[in-house]
Amino acid sequence: MTTIRHLSSILHRPIFDPDGERIGRVQDLVARLGDDPHPPIVGAVIRIEGRDLFVPVRKVGGLAEGRVTFEGRRVDLRRFERRPGELLLAEDLLARHLINLVRGRLIIANEIEIAEVDGRWEVVGVDPSPRSFLRRLLGRSSTDAARSESIVDFASIEPFVSHVPTARLRIPYRKLARLHPAQIADLVEQASHEEGEEIIEAVGLDRELEADVFEELDTPHQLEFLEGRSDAEAARLLARMEPDNAADLITEVDQERRLPILEKLPPEQQSKVRRLLSYNADTAGGLMNTDFVSVPATATVAVALEAVRDSTAPAASVQAVFVVDESGQPLGAAAMAALVRARPDELALAAARSPLAHVHAHWDVLRVARKMSDFNLTVLPVLDDEHQRMVGVVTVDDLLEELLPQGWRADFGPSAAEE
Repeated sequence: MTTIRHLSSILHRPIFDPDGERIGRVQDLVARLGDDPHPPIVGAVIRIEGRDLFVPVRKVGGLAEGRVTFEGRRVDLRRFERRPGELLLAEDLLARHLINLVRGRLIIANEIEIAEVDGRWEVVGVDPSPRSFLRRLLGRSSTDAARSESIVDFASIEPFVSHVPTARLRIPYRKLARLHPAQIADLVEQASHEEGEEIIEAVGLDRELEADVFEELDTPHQLEFLEGRSDAEAARLLARMEPDNAADLITEVDQERRLPILEKLPPEQQSKVRRLLSYNADTAGGLMNTDFVSVPATATVAVALEAVRDSTAPAASVQAVFVVDESGQPLGAAAMAALVRARPDELALAAARSPLAHVHAHWDVLRVARKMSDFNLTVLPVLDDEHQRMVGVVTVDDLLEELLPQGWRADFGPSAAEE
């Protein structure tokens, strides 16, 4: 049976020499981060007469029994200096935030578990439960054969390491990328500013993901992380956001920065954003996205589906393909489900719903919600006042976010994967 030890049962305990004489006490354990899901323990930091010294793990005995011993002939009296890639379990992890990549949320490491596996001591788990914090606070220790249900496998944990005074250890992008942008945004909002910056820096390796995460952040956090960026850097980020979200964010930026950022956007994005800024935020025009898919009345279902595949419009906007006549006047909307079920050689217009349910840019949010609800739609076209052309679409996700009360994210807690 694997022996599991709580870190708190080892910290500050005396360490004895081979003759049984006390020579100091255990200050911390050192683990090495790498490709191992359970980082190996490489040694201990012991305090002897006010000096912190390093002892390799091969010279540390008694971890399983709780009576720690020094099994070497002499102690290296050079002061401990951590190497790149090394973590101090107590100093760097205990009582600090960690990312649970399975649940997509932050936890506090109230206890660290280590275990001897095939002759090697490893960091195997984290206990975020209040019970473990209380046990550590009261100085109670134990050797657990049966693990608590609250234990999180360290293989699914990612520590924040920006505070570690060695070469920077980045949070691996590939791990964060498994989470939904909304979950990553929740992590950023729960974290301290420094921790949030570490997460943003990690996802910044993928500019599209970075933009998606920014779109999911609440406005105060968006502004917080834009504050430290130059106008050019801010524009580069907004260029990858959906135009409606970029327009919303520009209106929240300090007034003296709005125009400089706007002018640094790529021409096409700048044109879309300027158009959206001309509408009130609580109208269909303020909610709409200007990217959608339309095909001529002569297009077949196969052509319509190909247009969807070739489109760069967001997924929510292509839940329907809009059929237009030669002058660009909309004739109907073919839902994606209807197109998939139809024969490829059938006209897309035959699969379209007509007359076209629509709204106008000046309509308020409640009128938009009523129209979308009455017609059971997830994407709703916005027409000009003359009904001659489409100027954008309102999607149900944007409408829902507008209708939810201010601060709803905090009220309902973070997004998380199922247990």
